[in-house]
Parts: sequence; C-alpha cells; structure tokens
Amino acid sequence: MSRKILLVEPNYKNKYPPMGLMKIATYYRDLGDDVTFFKGDLKELVLNDTYEALLKQLYVNDATVFWEKYKPQICLYLKKGLKEAYDEIPLSGENPIIAELLKFYRKYFYNKDYFRPENRKYDRVGVTTLFTFYWDITIETINFVKQLCKDEKNVMVGGVMASILPERVEAATGIRPFVGTLSEPGILDDNDIVVDTLPLDYSILEEIDYVYPANDGYLAYMTRGCVNKCPFCAVPKLEPEYKSYIPITKQIEMTNNRFGGKKDLLLLDNNVLASCQFDQIIDEIKAAGFAKDSNYVQPNLYEVAIKNLRDGYNERAYIKSVVKQYKLLIQKYGEKDQAIYDLLEEKHLLEDYTAKKEAVFETYDILKPYFEEIYSKKPRKRYVDFNQGIDARLITDSNMEKLFEIPIRPVRIAFDHWKLHKTYEKAVRTAVKHGHNNLSNYVLYNYKDKPVELYRRLKLNVDLCEELGVSIYSFPMKYHPIEDPEYFSNRDYIGVHWNRKFIRTVQAVLNSTKGKVGKGYSFFCKAFGKDEEEFMKLLYMPEAMIIYRFYFEEVGLTDEWWKAFSSLPEEKKTIAKRVIETNDFSNYEEQIEDKDILHVLAFYRIKREDAEKAMKK
Repeated sequence: MSRKILLVEPNYKNKYPPMGLMKIATYYRDLGDDVTFFKGDLKELVLNDTYEALLKQLYVNDATVFWEKYKPQICLYLKKGLKEAYDEIPLSGENPIIAELLKFYRKYFYNKDYFRPENRKYDRVGVTTLFTFYWDITIETINFVKQLCKDEKNVMVGGVMASILPERVEAATGIRPFVGTLSEPGILDDNDIVVDTLPLDYSILEEIDYVYPANDGYLAYMTRGCVNKCPFCAVPKLEPEYKSYIPITKQIEMTNNRFGGKKDLLLLDNNVLASCQFDQIIDEIKAAGFAKDSNYVQPNLYEVAIKNLRDGYNERAYIKSVVKQYKLLIQKYGEKDQAIYDLLEEKHLLEDYTAKKEAVFETYDILKPYFEEIYSKKPRKRYVDFNQGIDARLITDSNMEKLFEIPIRPVRIAFDHWKLHKTYEKAVRTAVKHGHNNLSNYVLYNYKDKPVELYRRLKLNVDLCEELGVSIYSFPMKYHPIEDPEYFSNRDYIGVHWNRKFIRTVQAVLNSTKGKVGKGYSFFCKAFGKDEEEFMKLLYMPEAMIIYRFYFEEVGLTDEWWKAFSSLPEEKKTIAKRVIETNDFSNYEEQIEDKDILHVLAFYRIKREDAEKAMKK
C-alpha cells in the first residue's frame, strides 16, 4: 500500500537545494509512495492539507461546482473565519450541509485538530537540517511536523546540524537523528537500497515557491570526506570515511531523461585533489558533457512537464511547473495573441490550484508551437564548480593541467590562515600557469587569526590579480564554533583576537561589496585601507562613516573624528577603545566622565538614518 511521505526543509534562506531529501524522495517514489516536499510557512502546509480534506467532502455533497476555483476564498475563511470570504463561497448560504462542512473545517483548523493522532496524515516525515545557527527555526520545524506523523517513530531527522549535535537535537525534539549519510542498505526499510547512491529527484523543487540561487546545475559528489582533520571543520563528523571516487554518469543520464538537462555541474566534494583517481574523475566529467568547450541548450521545460504528467511522475510538481510555463507564455505573447490568454483562462490553466492535467493535454497541440519558439536552440557556455574549494597544499602542475580540460569556473582555493600564504601563493601561480584565470577563495576569519592577517590575505589576492592579470574573488567567512554550548545556536562568537566592533566593521564593508572582495587595487584600498595602518584605523571607525564613506569625508566629519581619536593620550585612548570594541554606545556616560573621551565616543552615536536624512537635504 502506498505510504504518504512528507519531506521538509525549514524555512531559512539557503543557496543549495537539500540533496539528502532529494535522494530520499527518489527512494520513496521508486517504491511507489506519495511524496510531498515542503519549504515555507508551516501553517500554510496544514492549511492546504485542511483544504484538501474539505475539498473531498465538498465534491461528495455537490459535484456541480468547480470548487478549486474558490480555493483562495475557502482558505481565507479556514484561516481567519472572515464572513466576507465565507459569503463568496458557492452554496454557503443555501446548502446547510455545505455550510456545516465549512464551519466544521474552520473549527478543525482553528483548534489545530490536524495534530490529533486520529487526524495525522503522513506515514513518514523527514526533516533536513543545515547550519547550527539555524537552531531555533529547525527545532521549531521538527517539533511542528512530528505531530503530523501517524507514529513519531517514523519521523526522520538528518543533515548537517543533526549530525554535529545529535544529542542536543534529540533532547530538544525527542527524535533521535540520523548521523552522517545514508550510505548503508536497509536503513529506512528492510531492503538492499543504499539511499546515498540514488539520483536526485529534482521534481520536488517544483513543488515549492522558494527559488534556490543554485537552481540550474547538476548537484553531485565525486568524492566524499576529506583526508585532513582541520579543527574548525565539520566534515570529519559528517563524512568520516574518505571515498576517492563516486561515478556520476548514470545520475546525469537519469536526470536528463526525467527532468531535462542542467546548465552547470556543481560538485560539493570537500577535497577532490586528495583522490588517487583524480584523472578518472576529470575524464568522467568530460564524458558527461563538460569538456572544455562544451555548450548547453536549455531543454523545453514545457515538454519536460508534459512528459512527467503523462508518466504520472509527481503530478503535484508538474502541474505547478506547467502553470509557470503558461505564465511565461502570456508574458511573451499575451499582448500579441489574446487567444492564448482566453484559452488558458477558459481551461482554468492560469492557476496551479485550478489546473487539471486533462486540460493540459487538451491544449497541448495548440500551445506546443509557441513553446518551441520560446525554447530556441541558442547554445550557452557550461561551467563546472568544485564549490567547496580545493586544497592549496595538493595543487601541482599535473593536476592543474588536467583540471584545465574541463570548463571549471572559478577555481576555488581555500586560504584559511596567513601561515599558508606561501603555499597559497604558489598554488595560485601554478593554477594561472596552466590557464586558470578565474579564481576564488574562502578566507576564514574570527578563528585564531588576528584581524591584520585577514587584511594581508585579502591584499595578497588583490596584488596577485594586478601582477598576473587574473580575477580572484575572496569570500571572507566568519568562524562559528558549531559544538560550543554557548555559541552553537547563534552567531555571537568572538575570536580571541577579535571584538564586536572589528567584526561589525568587516561586515559593514562586506555588505557594500555583496560579501566578496574582487580585483581592483584602488577600490580595495578605499574599502580596506592602502596599508595595515589604515586597516586598523578603519576597524575603529564609526560604522556610519564606513557605510557612507564619501559623504562623511566630504562634510569633514571623518577627519574630525580621526583627529579627536588619534590625539587622545594613550591612557585615554585605551579607555575609549574598551568602549568602542564592545560596539555598544548606549550608556557609556555611566562609566566615563572625561570630556575628551566623551567627545570621541559621541561620533559613534551617529546612526545610518541620520546620514541618510542629511544626504537627502
């Protein structure tokens, strides 16, 4: 008998789709189960489930009304009990049975009867987890959806946070999570299927409104784990065993056949250069359609949706997908061809909650030529991204020459601490020597490094860009101790050489550069300082003066602040720095009376809003 499976990702913002849930979706769908994926407001999940239950009863009592047409009014009444919404629902004032059904399910939703054991809908519920600083929303999600499962023993929790802090997750939810990957057979059921080796079910991404930034690429691993045991890294816990080669050809073929081809290849390997089969990995990437000059032609997503609807594959997702295609069609042809809009409106194909696959098939021959025109055969360049970066210590002439056989962009090289700068610089020069002109790196800070070491790493990259004529983008990443009881669930940790003001300064600068630092020497000097002394000055600068640098320099306030700050005697400057480093300027008068120090600290009370108002005058 088909089971009802609910897979949930908490409603945080994240770049990559949940690969674990996508594999689990494939697992259950292959077994013939009914799989639902959800990411969003959990109240909307149970509201929709309540609506679906009511809808069945409405059709039992009167099948002459197209009830789906009134879903917005029905859901508004279920949610808020508004009389205006109730009055817009057909037969609500005429048919006493319809009226009673509406009131019953309104009460059902209001009283949260969907949590009652006899009303629980799902046979199994799976929740993924990500970063530990998403603790609150993740625990709230688990505790909510576990009440929708018929038996809490069938609630599955896994992913990064759950693997790092399994005891804490269990204490907070009562659910013992899976740790690591589902890399053994028989974990979910009594069979020989290894979930971690299954292809991803990309269709579940069509079920939700959230759009992942990384939405046009194959997601895969070609290795697992890492040979290093860096103390700041979670990989040894998540993937303790290093696997030197995982083939992806079959996964890509299955993805192409079912979901349509993807433009790019995003590989989440943690240390691919450590593999003794690196050359084989590159050769397989080339064979899979990612040779140096490979091009990509976007598949006709309308045809992809039609095929899956005909196959009965995740109809919920592909009804939603095909309606998106209709809206694209209207956007492109609506003004030129009123007949398209009229046809879609007549067949109730403009909203996913009214669209029926019979109507989709009925209009197929008419609409097919339009989509063939939209999805032209214009080729686009493909790229490969080892998104987690490669190990600078393992870069050689040989592997960089081999890597140049695929369209990798960018080459990401980790630069975790300044002690590695000679190794890192040599790695960059080796990569560039073999034709890699687009590079990137992750720059860890707030760990055991000093602030000036962050500056040195960023400046080294800018200097290399200037000297070598290449592009290197740096992504500073703030360290968080993911297992520390005081800090694992928040972002409050301050490293031994850092303080709140220094952290805030770096964040303020990065906000203006969208989190990355690229080439351009003059820009870098303005953003971070032309030398280490200027960088240290910037760290102590009032935040408003950092964000609106040009304005405050023009009106002379920046010079006024610096003159007042730098002229303080060392003893007074030390006192002022203690306050500045807390980044809290709400009540320093309680501890300080010195007028010179108070004059300096007053600059820190200038708010962004003050500057914005002044600039508008």
